[in-house]
Amino acid sequence: MSTTRLSRIAGGTAAALTLVLLAACGSATGDANSAAPQPVGNTASSYPTQDVVSGITSDPRLHAELPASVRSAGSLTLGTTISPGTSGLPYDGVTPSGQEIGLDVDLRNAVAKVLGITLTEQNGTFDTIVPGVQNGKYDLGQDNFGVTRAREQVVDFATYLSDGQSFLGTTSGSLDAVHAITDLCGLTIATSPGSTFQQILTTDANKCASAGKKPYTVQLFATSAPIWLGLANGKIDIYFGPTLGLRYDSTHLSNVRFLGQFSATPVGLITVKGSPLTKPLSDAVNKLISNGDYARILAKWGVTSSGITRSQVNPPATL
Repeated sequence: MSTTRLSRIAGGTAAALTLVLLAACGSATGDANSAAPQPVGNTASSYPTQDVVSGITSDPRLHAELPASVRSAGSLTLGTTISPGTSGLPYDGVTPSGQEIGLDVDLRNAVAKVLGITLTEQNGTFDTIVPGVQNGKYDLGQDNFGVTRAREQVVDFATYLSDGQSFLGTTSGSLDAVHAITDLCGLTIATSPGSTFQQILTTDANKCASAGKKPYTVQLFATSAPIWLGLANGKIDIYFGPTLGLRYDSTHLSNVRFLGQFSATPVGLITVKGSPLTKPLSDAVNKLISNGDYARILAKWGVTSSGITRSQVNPPATL
């Protein structure tokens, strides 16, 4: 899956970690071999295609909650990233015909339908979406943004999902499961720069020394392709990433296995601080939850365990 879907925050690095920023496949040496993750089945038809959005109708009461200017315009500008192909599923992807698909796509389109508006999508990079929301370029942003204390200082959240931080390895790797951060001692861990995953690894880096074990090494990648290559050629032992993506990968790729979830984090649509849009967005998610449309969308993508029972505005952050 694309690491643009990783829940990220700004943060520093610890001297105890070896941080290597590799931005492209060429940064990792060696060729993929028989251990490389391979698609399971026919990838052209390996994603769900049922329509779970077009039948959703507008709620006049929720439409009336929107600012008058939005009701008049009938649309909002959404800032998000786009993942070509299907490697970014279940979050998002693009079919060979050019149709954008995925859990995030269905959920945001469902919210727009409930509110009686349309979304004008503008694609940026992960690092530009929060600033774009802050400066008014986007009315709202969506890119699997996990709720963190740092983010809640600069944007508001309307939650719509519970994702988490999990581990994935190869079937030939030394671990069958990860139960504690010290299980990673002595191994090479791949994740995304500026992410909640990097934050956790940085914060817990001293635990290996405290346990009398060799420290783990962290490599940072801006895209997932070199991570898959590294897993295949043995230069990477563990992929630390978002639960939904790694669970999806473990069932759609061969030679890899899901090693367990470390922690969970609420995920939300983001708006500028104090925006009058945040509550209507949250209320729209709650309407989808109450009428069953939310459950149908999650079931389509096989992620019902990551559903929430109630959307919240700016819930308490744990990270």
